[in-house]
Amino acid sequence: MGTVLSISPATKKAMDADDGAKGDKSLKRPSMFVSLSWKKLVASSAKKKVTPNPNPPCAPQVAQRNSENLRKTLQGDERKPRAPIPVPVPTVPTQSNKQAAVPKRGGSPSAVSPRRIVIQASTGELLRCLGDFVCRRCYKLKELNSGEVILWFRNIDRTLLLQGWQDQGFITPANVVFVYLLCEATLDESLASPAELQGAFQTCLYLAYSYMGNEISYPLKPFMMEANKDAFWDTSLGIIERLSGKMLQLNADPHFFTEVFQELKSQRDCSEPNLDR
Repeated sequence: MGTVLSISPATKKAMDADDGAKGDKSLKRPSMFVSLSWKKLVASSAKKKVTPNPNPPCAPQVAQRNSENLRKTLQGDERKPRAPIPVPVPTVPTQSNKQAAVPKRGGSPSAVSPRRIVIQASTGELLRCLGDFVCRRCYKLKELNSGEVILWFRNIDRTLLLQGWQDQGFITPANVVFVYLLCEATLDESLASPAELQGAFQTCLYLAYSYMGNEISYPLKPFMMEANKDAFWDTSLGIIERLSGKMLQLNADPHFFTEVFQELKSQRDCSEPNLDR
């Protein structure tokens, strides 16, 4: 005879509940494993990010490396050839025919600077030119010669050296040009005697020594003559008042100096024998 199994609704529900619980547990287990695996992955990556360098460079080593790198860079710069510093070279602008003329001394200068002219002359030659100029300017003094004028100049310079008023001679080409500038504006044909001419000439010498000389001061005695004693200071002040600007310009303007130099050199009397020393 067969056996009959009867299941009540409550029992069936309990069984269904047990089967559902087992199914839920079986379904929940993988999610737990996935969650644990994700946590481990995040934790391991975080450890890799925050793991400190086991051998960090210390501060002295960093400073030493920076110093070595700087030294190598400087040595490399020193080995490289340095480019030469460009130096500006003065150029002479081209001039038209109208602008090529050089202005005369005392006139208005040209808008364009004249070309540089190289001129030269010995001290003896310039002294001879100065003596010839004085004789030509004071033509009324028939017995005067250029050698006598040069002797006045040399005697004063020698006296100052012997008496210890100066350590070196004053007579140089530049100083002779300066003396000529003063004589050209001071001496004229109105001088009636050689003594009067000598007094005026030595007054020009005194101002030239005072302005261009190497010493602080010079004595009056070698320059002042009895025949010119009363007019000495009046002549001196008159020269200063009229020629101060040109005296400064002669030292500051090379073109003006060249012009006066050429003018003095042109005073040479070619008919006289060559007495340059």
